[in-house]
Amino acid sequence: MLAAQSFRGGIVGTVSDVSGAAVAYAQVTATSTGTGLVRQATTDGNGNYTFTELPLGIYSVTVVKQGFRTETANNIQVAVEGPQRANVTITPGRVEEKVEVQADVPLVETSSNTLGGTIQASQIEDLPVNGRDYMKMLTMVPGANADTGGASDSPGSFGVFSVNGNRGRSNNFLLDGTDMNDGFRNDNAINEG
Repeated sequence: MLAAQSFRGGIVGTVSDVSGAAVAYAQVTATSTGTGLVRQATTDGNGNYTFTELPLGIYSVTVVKQGFRTETANNIQVAVEGPQRANVTITPGRVEEKVEVQADVPLVETSSNTLGGTIQASQIEDLPVNGRDYMKMLTMVPGANADTGGASDSPGSFGVFSVNGNRGRSNNFLLDGTDMNDGFRNDNAINEG
């Protein structure tokens, strides 16, 4: 089965108890701290849960299960490079008790083989851009390179750059979810002259 490319992200994880045993059929809620968007899921028999197609941003994940304390993991950054893993450990206790923890970002991505990233606004503000061409910053994302088959070694010269070894003309450009590809050359059509 082939997975379609998306401009959204996701959160995956496993809910377990303090002994490490999976907690099946727990209620899991993902909440966007910026927009208030709420999505709900239930863990499967192995304690796994998945949220797909989430708008980008910061989320909190809350787990509720009868006989356990309510646990919340905060500051989960959802980006386009693949689903973010947020495992939650719940402890026995009264339902009224709540425990909040700060989510730890894993150092090694274990849930996806997707290579990519998001360029933050602060990164763009702090770096000089030659010719005000934002396309030159695309090589800051892991896996992106200037397309050696292009007429120039400078990424963005003709809108050609390679991502994860693909051909430069295989890129898909979206602006707020809207297709921005030139129909003839499949370059970006943003600010065409």
